[in-house]
Order: sequence, then C-alpha cells, then structure tokens
Amino acid sequence: MQIRGLQKTTLLDYPGYVASSIFLGGCNFRCPFCHNMELAANPASVPQISEQEVLLFLESRRGILDGICITGGEPTLSLGLIPFMQKVKSLGYLIKLDTNGYLPNVIKDMIHMHLLDYIAMDIKSSPAGYAATAGLDTIDMDQIEKSIQFIMQCGLPYEFRTTVIKEYHDDTVMLDIGRLINGASSYYLQSFKDSDQVSDHSLHACTKEELLHFTQILAPYIRNVSLRGVD
Repeated sequence: MQIRGLQKTTLLDYPGYVASSIFLGGCNFRCPFCHNMELAANPASVPQISEQEVLLFLESRRGILDGICITGGEPTLSLGLIPFMQKVKSLGYLIKLDTNGYLPNVIKDMIHMHLLDYIAMDIKSSPAGYAATAGLDTIDMDQIEKSIQFIMQCGLPYEFRTTVIKEYHDDTVMLDIGRLINGASSYYLQSFKDSDQVSDHSLHACTKEELLHFTQILAPYIRNVSLRGVD
C-alpha cells in the first residue's frame, strides 16, 4: 500500500470530527483540475510513509483523534487497504473514505465488513461529460451509477461533491447531475482553485452567484445542496 502523505490533524476533512488524513498514491482518473496530480499520476515521486509509522502515530493519538480520512489519489486501488483499515478499526477510530466511485465492489466490501463510517464520492459531471471531466477517453458509467446507488442505500452517512469548473459545468450538466444522484441526502459544490499541481491552467472557477444558481437547479433532486470552499 502506497501511503504518500499524512496530515496529522484536520478539522475540515471529516465533518464533525478531529481527524488525520492519510493520502494514498495512484489514481485511475486524470482529472485536468486535480490538485493532487503528482500523487495521482506519479506517486513514486512522493516519499513513502510506512504503514507501521502511521499505525504507531494513530496509537499515540488515541483519545485525541476521533477518526481518519483515507484519500488520494484513489484509495480503492491500493492493495492491502482493507487489512490496514481493519488495524485502524481495532484502535477504535472512525474511518471516512474519499473515492471517485469507479470500483463499486471494493466499496461494497468495505461496507459489508463494517470498515466505513462515512463516504465522500466525487461526482465529476453528467454522464455525457463524465469521461472528459475525468481526463479519460471513455468511461463505464455503470460503475459510477452502481456506486451512487449503493452509497445512497447503505445506511451510512455520505456526501456527493463536485468541483465546479466553468469550462465543464453549465445548467444542462447540473440538471443531468441532479437526475444522476436524484434522492441524495447531501451534495456539495466545491469551488475550483488553480495550483501548481493542476495540469490545465486554462480552467476557471465559477462565481459564487453562478454556484448559487446551480444549487437552485439541483434543489428539486437533492435534499441538501451546499457550497464548499467559496468565499
């Protein structure tokens, strides 16, 4: 398992809890707006942290931290992740997973083994625009839709979220996303931010007014639509 980063304390990544974030290398998407592109596309360039080091740290923070957020890259690609999660669970921690949802069977296994307490799945775009937004030539939307439906029905707290980009998202796309996740309990629109890691610097963020307009389009389909990372 490629642990390529450890944020020892975060109050933002796991809603309502004090947590640590663990970053795993490698990803099956190449989103042109990714702010962790080096971690996703070239994880060997990022120093590796041993599983033992992370577990020893978590052992030392029992009673101080509530949980961990496993993020990436795409965590579900990592061999050895489920045994690692079992060890984390044995320490009494809550576990939140950040995922792109492209490996629904892995997510199902984690839930059936009672290893997850919160799931955050990225929704890249509408079905018609999903591949381009994920940086791929083609995509199997059945995999995405399986994850969406399973997460919505699994009984765990969850959220869907989209990084909104002017070049990829408009009223029609948002309407189709609403239909894709119809009935979801929680959906966040996140503001795009350019950085050195982003591969396409021609992309632009939407204004707060544009994002608020999108929330109105989505409101008939989703119980709670909120903005995140917007000034």
